[in-house]
Amino acid sequence: MHALVRGRISVNPRGFGFLNIEAWPEKGGASGRPNGAALAPATAFVTPPDLNPFLDGDVVDAVVTEAEPGRYSASQLSLVHRDRTELFGTVVMHAKRPHLRVDRLVSNTDWPFKPGSADDLAEGTAVVAAIEGAAVAPARVVAPGADLGIERCLARNGVRSVFPGEVVEASRASAAAASLERELARGRRDLRDLITVTIDSPLTTDIDDAVSVLPAGLDGALRVLVSIADVDAFVPEGSPLDLEARARGTSVYLAGRVIPMLPDAISSEAASLLPGVDRLALTVELRIDPEGGVTSIDLHESVIRSRARLTYDAVEEFLTTGRSAGVPGEVEPLVRWLRTAAARLSTVRAARGGVELDREEAYVTLDAETREPTGVSPRADTGAHRLIERLMVAANEAVASWLVARGLPGVYRVHDEPTEERVRALERFAHNFGVEAGFGPRLSPRGLAAFEAQFRGSGIAPAIRTVLGKALGPARYTADPGLHFGLGAPLYLHFTSPIRRYADLAVHRVVKRYLQGRRDQHADVEALASLAHHLNARARSAAKAETERHRMLVARLFATRIGEEIEGNIVAIKPFGLVVQMVESGATGTLALEALPGGPYRIDAAAQALIGADRRYGVGEPIRAAIASTNEELGRVDLIPAGARDAS
Repeated sequence: MHALVRGRISVNPRGFGFLNIEAWPEKGGASGRPNGAALAPATAFVTPPDLNPFLDGDVVDAVVTEAEPGRYSASQLSLVHRDRTELFGTVVMHAKRPHLRVDRLVSNTDWPFKPGSADDLAEGTAVVAAIEGAAVAPARVVAPGADLGIERCLARNGVRSVFPGEVVEASRASAAAASLERELARGRRDLRDLITVTIDSPLTTDIDDAVSVLPAGLDGALRVLVSIADVDAFVPEGSPLDLEARARGTSVYLAGRVIPMLPDAISSEAASLLPGVDRLALTVELRIDPEGGVTSIDLHESVIRSRARLTYDAVEEFLTTGRSAGVPGEVEPLVRWLRTAAARLSTVRAARGGVELDREEAYVTLDAETREPTGVSPRADTGAHRLIERLMVAANEAVASWLVARGLPGVYRVHDEPTEERVRALERFAHNFGVEAGFGPRLSPRGLAAFEAQFRGSGIAPAIRTVLGKALGPARYTADPGLHFGLGAPLYLHFTSPIRRYADLAVHRVVKRYLQGRRDQHADVEALASLAHHLNARARSAAKAETERHRMLVARLFATRIGEEIEGNIVAIKPFGLVVQMVESGATGTLALEALPGGPYRIDAAAQALIGADRRYGVGEPIRAAIASTNEELGRVDLIPAGARDAS
């Protein structure tokens, strides 16, 4: 069999690569898909010489041949599209000519600098370089002492870390030009006398949401106001500032560093809802009845003033003990009524089902001064986190319903119902964890919530959530409104974080145009679909960068724990072996195929298991292992079966 296919390059740090096949020709035969669509390979091996001109993530056309039964190779590769514009590496010399030694997860070879562009750079200098054809040119020399792990992670995932000078200047000019008096005269609602607070991490500088509530009246209904920073007031659509924000798509939150979507003059200053200062906002007002139903939705442009900046820890202390030095007496009644509102919303949310999966299951703590990792543990939600999460989700749902009711375009957030194949796989995985699912012919949001209730709060919960997230698949942006299965929400979008996400900013603009009298907004389906596609790609890159940085820090931390034994659960089967999530910390490690006793093993893709002559390893199964080695650059913790060192 041979076929011309299109796919995306994946680089292995050992020098070879794989082609992840994305498109086969429509017709079978010698130049088409192999007989039987189910038999079509998903990947093909790429030899080091064929891989040399390409980078991880490149889209290429290639000829795939079956080298031997069940094993495929790709050759005659030609570049179709390359997203990357920069590479990170260090200067090395080959034949007295400077080259860039590139991150081996991105390229398997060193790239030459354009003649004369790097002659003044000493060997070993860390550089971010711009790609210019088959060569590179220095774009930025990394300062001595900088965290090279962060720089590598950013470049590896195409994250823009430096704002162009003209964008920084534009942000300062835009912040200075904003006029509160002009906005009030235009008809903004003045909510500055309403007691409003923000609740965030103490390290957060880009505060984009604030909350307020009016106590229940005789009918028992609450009026909750969720006020969101009006970023559009500082970022004119189509301006260089807007184009840069769109290109970034989202802020990126790496442990030890934040890469904002917007320059600090806006993200941390002019738009941030800091306490004691007047701020422009878009406010979603929800009427919530005693049973948790949202009976009315109102949106308006507003001016607010936060009375207090509260932290999650202070609010949690107040909610559990009734007092906290971090919650001023003036806002104590407000926090109690916010708890009432969140509890009502939680009742409705629980009744319709779904789970919350968008979070990292392990949390790395850093030393406040050195920024070195000091520990890793499973992440635990608190009542304060759930309070804000319930209010933000309710606001996002409300705006989605508001747009659809008016026939307005938008960028929606959807999460598809899982296929029957995924449901059956999830049942098998659950059984391996010791949890019986019994979903029936299809999985509903309520069935998902009932399943989650079986393991909530248990020691295996982080590992099951990891597997559950993989089984359900990711949510995505789209121009078409639809179900968010994971939340059990008929309609959903992102509205509450416009400082951090461009999707929210795009929705703000639709809302503002309507509030300002534009009733004739028609969807440019092609443009919205293109924007959604772009934002999905940027969100994936950001999530990958955040995960890689997290794993780098975990590897740095576990370098001091070589030989320590751990209890874990298998959360993924890979061609190289097992991915194991540790029970105590929530961190993951890898156990290589060749390290497993009783081999050889074959991968059963349908069952997500390794099958040997006398032993089987399946997703969800418990396993005891020992930390064998770490590689910080690759963000890897290598494991071996417990007792393997002693046996050898």
